[in-house]
Amino acid sequence: MSGRDPLCSPRRVCRGAALTLVFAGVLGAGAVTGAFPGPGAPQRRAVAAPAERTVRPEAVREAAAEAMAAGKSPTEAAERAVSRSGDRWAAVYSEGEYEEFQDALDGRYTGVGLWVRQEQDRRIRVTRVRPGSPAADAGIRAGDRLRSVDGHRADGRPVTEVIALLRGDAPGDGTADAPAGTTVTLGLERGTRAWTRTLRRARLSTDPVTVRRLPGAVTAVKVSAFTKGSADAVRAALRAAPADGRTVLDLRGNSGGLVTEAVATASAFLDGGLVATYDVDGAQRALHADPGGDTARPLVVLVDGGTMSAAELLTGALQDRGRAVVIGSRTFGKGSVQMPTRLPDGSVAELTVGHYRTPSGHTVDGRGITPDLEAGPEQALARARTVLTGLGDPS
Repeated sequence: MSGRDPLCSPRRVCRGAALTLVFAGVLGAGAVTGAFPGPGAPQRRAVAAPAERTVRPEAVREAAAEAMAAGKSPTEAAERAVSRSGDRWAAVYSEGEYEEFQDALDGRYTGVGLWVRQEQDRRIRVTRVRPGSPAADAGIRAGDRLRSVDGHRADGRPVTEVIALLRGDAPGDGTADAPAGTTVTLGLERGTRAWTRTLRRARLSTDPVTVRRLPGAVTAVKVSAFTKGSADAVRAALRAAPADGRTVLDLRGNSGGLVTEAVATASAFLDGGLVATYDVDGAQRALHADPGGDTARPLVVLVDGGTMSAAELLTGALQDRGRAVVIGSRTFGKGSVQMPTRLPDGSVAELTVGHYRTPSGHTVDGRGITPDLEAGPEQALARARTVLTGLGDPS
């Protein structure tokens, strides 16, 4: 993957559909709760949006339709309407961009299979290479320095811009990522060796759940995003873990994703009951866990300031229900509900329509979730293991 978060496209980092909590009624949430209209109804998602919506979807659609009738750009008209809404998380996406986002939620993306970060000297370093990806086939390794992308110097650029270049999406140019099969030329460095390599982008799948076995029969399950299949992967990790073991659910840096996956993950640890409530245009709704989850295995949840949206909903449910001890730092505070609205030219506008709350009624939006125990990034896992030791034998 050309970056660190499959839900975070370069141009839309931390806005609109980026890092969202998606209320996908047609994917199952509505069927479970009776909260949403039937198939064909718009999806709803929760994102951070402190400002209330001041313009309705109908007004945005009308502005777009009038612009189209006058031979002007309906997308630009919608953007102007959204910019006047007072909702800083509202956004307008082209049809291609929105399809790309939906693919990301399904666990698919186009890229070369690289994760990168910017170091203290502002150099860009490869942190991970996906097995079987174009980057892996080219012999690129974690630790290699990325010097350039298609002739553009990488050093000193924000990581998001480097990601955009890798995916063929120049920041701010208004286009979607380059399709699979297009080429990208990378300038690389390893020790004293410097070289260039041209790769072909490919359709890849995300791997949002990773599992580690730690001493003391502790299983650490890290979920980086709630894409399709994440909950099944968490359940599989629990089935493979020692029966008398303990679990760390690591949600640090989790940017959100499908609410159906977050609720299904909650169901792995709860025996039914409330996961969250939310309102849409003043109407109250509820999300519930399925019965039959593992309620006995000692559980710690790790969070930080990068824990957002669906990850906050899950954390709040496990904390309020007394199922887990939450360790880390205050979460981001992304808990408002948005509705995507399809426009005449196929583009999509999103406006805030409500907010969700944890089972105890805690409002997440703009506040986040306070952990039970504060711990910095270097101490969090060690403290989790200590706490798990004190939680007793799950049998």
